[in-house]
Amino acid sequence: MGKELYDTNEEAKALFEKANDILGFRITDEMFEGTDEGLKQTNITQPAVFLHSAILAKTIAGFKPDMLAGHSLGEISALVAANCLSFEEGLKLVAIRANAMQKACEANLSTMAAIIGLDDAVVEEVCASIEEIVVAANYNCPGQLVISGSNEGIDKACEALIAKGARRALKLPVGGAFHSPLMEPAREELAAAIEEATFNTPNCPVYQNVSTKGETDPATIKANLVAQLTSSVKWNQSVQNMIADGAIKFTEVGPGKALQGMLIKINKEVERDGIS
Repeated sequence: MGKELYDTNEEAKALFEKANDILGFRITDEMFEGTDEGLKQTNITQPAVFLHSAILAKTIAGFKPDMLAGHSLGEISALVAANCLSFEEGLKLVAIRANAMQKACEANLSTMAAIIGLDDAVVEEVCASIEEIVVAANYNCPGQLVISGSNEGIDKACEALIAKGARRALKLPVGGAFHSPLMEPAREELAAAIEEATFNTPNCPVYQNVSTKGETDPATIKANLVAQLTSSVKWNQSVQNMIADGAIKFTEVGPGKALQGMLIKINKEVERDGIS
């Protein structure tokens, strides 16, 4: 994960080594030689994904986007790519975010599930009817909404949503109920770190998960980033707003092609590619 970039680009190598120093351990060893199981640990996963995305964006020749967005954790990568946050401050926030979320996961047994083939309104209605904590967490694309909550709540919601006609209700292999009220302890810890960090006016609008709008005001960006941990990721709505504001080509920067897959379902007409 990111090894080719490390081996072939001196600027990237220097940033990876700087990350090792900031984190206090060699995350590059985990990224390049680690096990799948090791990479799934939240305190490894989040910095690893951030580093791959942010370092790629900083080393792509001629990288000058008109607008940016990031899905969940990717929002911090987008803010670094926009020079709203420095690479160093972005990485520190990611590390604090990952550790705070890990602690919140351990405090409350919880999970997430992908619901396929139902209208958002139906999913929202079912979640609201469950007595346990269950909320709509990730509005990924039409017909795909991820829910988040307590283990018992997710089980009840999945059963009810299948009865409502969902094609699939698939529990995800995640450590906890991200983007739900169960992340409140993590939100409080991250909020303190965000308040101390320096946020600059970005080079271009960053479409944030909470507001779905292209934001340029540092104070607004900070507030939205704080709210993100316990709020829904409104990715579908954000991409639709980017298209309405003139986006015609989307480039996914970082590991995987998940966002390109979502984009196809949001709008088949726009051009898309990826750099990983």
